[in-house]
This record gives sequence, structure tokens and C-alpha cells, in this order.
Amino acid sequence: MSVAETLLAENVVVADHFLSRSQVRALNACAEERWGRGEFAGARIGAPHRALRTPEIRGDYTCWLADPLMPAESALMDALEQLRLELNRGAYLGLFELELHYARYPPGTGYQRHIDHPIGRSQRVVSLVLYLNEDWRPASGGELRLFGAADSHWDVEPLAGRLLMFLTEGREHAVLATRRDRLGISGWFKSRN
Repeated sequence: MSVAETLLAENVVVADHFLSRSQVRALNACAEERWGRGEFAGARIGAPHRALRTPEIRGDYTCWLADPLMPAESALMDALEQLRLELNRGAYLGLFELELHYARYPPGTGYQRHIDHPIGRSQRVVSLVLYLNEDWRPASGGELRLFGAADSHWDVEPLAGRLLMFLTEGREHAVLATRRDRLGISGWFKSRN
């Protein structure tokens, strides 16, 4: 089954080895450089004009990917553009753009249960996360918990090179507390409306 068919049938896709080991290392180096330059900021929640830093709800630090991109980031954007085109061909999702950011969770932080649709906006169609955590162990925590019907759930480990995608609308999820630094790239394929 193609990625598009799987996403439509199951609403969730987990693709291990979407990124090679060398791509993971290169993106880790990009994130470290951006961290060192002070480009990360504490993530906030709420409407843009009233957003608050509330680490007990959301403890990560983010850095939006915007020009100028480093070579590894440009290569990632090219790969995700091919994925966007595949999803449009196979699932007719009307995806027009991609919004991405690094998300770095220090030990002891997570992100409580939430959905990815800001109030009053529905452009986010497909949520995605690419994990950059080398040598991750189950004891490290930091799983992404996807909630289903009747509070059932499924936990996805943040393994290096893994891509997780899900249809955004109504999908509740959470990042469980991590016991070591956890790094990924999160974002959305978006529609125009």
C-alpha cells in the first residue's frame, strides 16, 4: 500500500528509515548550530496575540525552518515536497505548502494532550514529525501518544529517521515526558483555505 493509501485507510503512517543515518546526523548538526545561535525559543500555547509560555503544558523549544536554509534542511524540504506531491496524487488532499520547525524537549518535559488546529484555522491537513534521536531506548520516554476512540491510545517511539504522519483534523495527541533531550522536526502540510 502506498503512503497516501495508508494515510487514507488508517489516518496514520509510520515510516521507519525515512531519513538515513547521515541525514539524521546532518540535521542534528543544523539544529545544534541554530541552538548555539539562539534561534530556538520556548514554545507557547494559545492564540498568537495571547500566546503564553506554559512549560507544565508544553515544555519544548522551537525553531521555525525558514530561509536561509542549511544544505541538509534544503534536502529535507525537497524530499518532503516529493511526499506532498505523492499525497496529492494518491489522496487528493489539496496540499499546497509545508510549515516546519525543530522541536527540542529537555529532560522532564512533554506536551499535554492537544490537537494541531489553532482555533478558527483549518489549513493544517496532515501533521508530521521526523525524529532525530540517535540511540533512543524505551526507558528514554518521549513517545508521541495518539489517542483513538474511547480513550484508546497508541504510543510511537521517537526513533532516529522515523517519519510519523497523521490526518490533523480532530486527532488528539501528546508528547509523553522525556528522560533525555529529544529532538525532532514537526510540521504540517497545509491547504489554502
